[in-house]
Amino acid sequence: MGGLTTAAILSDLGRKVCVLEQHYTAGGFTHSYERAGYEWDVGVHYIGEVGAATRTRKMFDYLSNGQLEWAPMADEYDRFYVGDKVFNAVAGKDEFRNNLIRQFPNETQAIDLYMRLLDRTGDALSAFGMGRGMSKLQRFAMKPWTAWKLRGAFRRITYDVLSDLTDDQDLIATLCGQWGDMGMPPRRSPFMAHAMIARHYLYGGYYPVGGSWRMAETIIPKIQAAGGEVFTYAKVEKILVENGRVAGVEMKDGHRIRCDCIISSAGVDNTFSHLLPEDVAIKSGYRQRLTSVTPSMAHLGVYIGLKGTAEELGLPKTNFWIYPGNNYDKAVDAFMDNPDAPFPVVYISFPSAKDPDYENRHPGTATIEIVAPAPYERFEKWREETWGKRGDDYEALKEALGSRLMETLYDKLPHLRGKVDYYEVSTPLSTNWFGGYQRGELYGLEHSQQRLKQDWLRPKTTIPGLWLTGQDVLTAGVTGAMMAGLITTMSMVGARKMGPLLRRIYA
Repeated sequence: MGGLTTAAILSDLGRKVCVLEQHYTAGGFTHSYERAGYEWDVGVHYIGEVGAATRTRKMFDYLSNGQLEWAPMADEYDRFYVGDKVFNAVAGKDEFRNNLIRQFPNETQAIDLYMRLLDRTGDALSAFGMGRGMSKLQRFAMKPWTAWKLRGAFRRITYDVLSDLTDDQDLIATLCGQWGDMGMPPRRSPFMAHAMIARHYLYGGYYPVGGSWRMAETIIPKIQAAGGEVFTYAKVEKILVENGRVAGVEMKDGHRIRCDCIISSAGVDNTFSHLLPEDVAIKSGYRQRLTSVTPSMAHLGVYIGLKGTAEELGLPKTNFWIYPGNNYDKAVDAFMDNPDAPFPVVYISFPSAKDPDYENRHPGTATIEIVAPAPYERFEKWREETWGKRGDDYEALKEALGSRLMETLYDKLPHLRGKVDYYEVSTPLSTNWFGGYQRGELYGLEHSQQRLKQDWLRPKTTIPGLWLTGQDVLTAGVTGAMMAGLITTMSMVGARKMGPLLRRIYA
């Protein structure tokens, strides 16, 4: 999404852009795929801030020329199963607050203080994003303002901030019930990353009408209209550097494309550890800097097809988040130490119920998706094997994990037992194979407090002609990557050239 956004904006500014995508379809984690008569998304389970004329919605409208439509989920868009208790998140700022008070009637003061912190989040995120796109001189001049906007809670750990507000561990667990959206439980995540997620969904969740693949499909024409193109099955083997600056790329088949400007949305680690010549990467300083950050959590995916429509099967427009208890960090540690321990989180999504157009594309069917964390190390020995041909032991492990996750589904929706027509399991190796993430990480670099302090994670690199975009530049997820595309473009062309376009986008 970061690469497509950057390419689309540059195209609108008169540049001719070539986008090179290694997969058979463009869009990264926004793409969908079909198998056995069913269709699933691989990463766009829901999007926030698109139900009104927000900055997020206006950017999507601009990129898609207004062709991307959004369907609201249920008012109860997230349901949290915390041990044997059930809590939920309800769409709307006042509704969200009042629902929390209904669930925790003795915590009104804590809830109101939390809502005030969320009110400050927009300014904090703007300051953080602006800092990523500024020059060194601009950052120095704006440092007092940036520090003021990022003061207090936004420099602390999520659990510590919330523990100052309340002693109720169930309330803290409910407020942190979406921690899977960034891959870090509350005792490890920075409050700014937590608040970003919570604020993003405060007015509910939405799903792209027609499926997540519609994102790329509606953006690509903007690139093509300016004379550019998006090529798939186009794997870049290395970035060429001559006389200290980029000179083009070499493809997997040996073909070379000459150019003096390259924007990498392949992730910072991929760019500097795998795509650049080693001597150039070392000299740039990024190899050493990468030791201060780590990849985000890897994951399993289960893609399920059922005969019968979502309505007939009673599938909800609500996401399920299932936890063994209210101590999320303890559950993660137990699972990482012993993969046979309970999954620390199981996320269940119902895309065919969320998408009002799904029935038109695949009549008489429905789909479900399950996502859960998985240690990459458990699958690493099959890394060099070809996708789909990794042998019986690998398939047996997938089946065992898939069966465990299917039982979690049946525990919450027992009427679906016996009605599943098809399911398949993806592992961190699938993410590596199709997405290029080396350790199957879902969110690029881990969104830790340490990562957010890294001032070098910005669009402009020390190598002339090489720029970065995507979620490593800003924050996790589709919207984070999209806004990173905006920041990358502004860094490249300057505020003066971007000004008229920004006024048009946000009019």
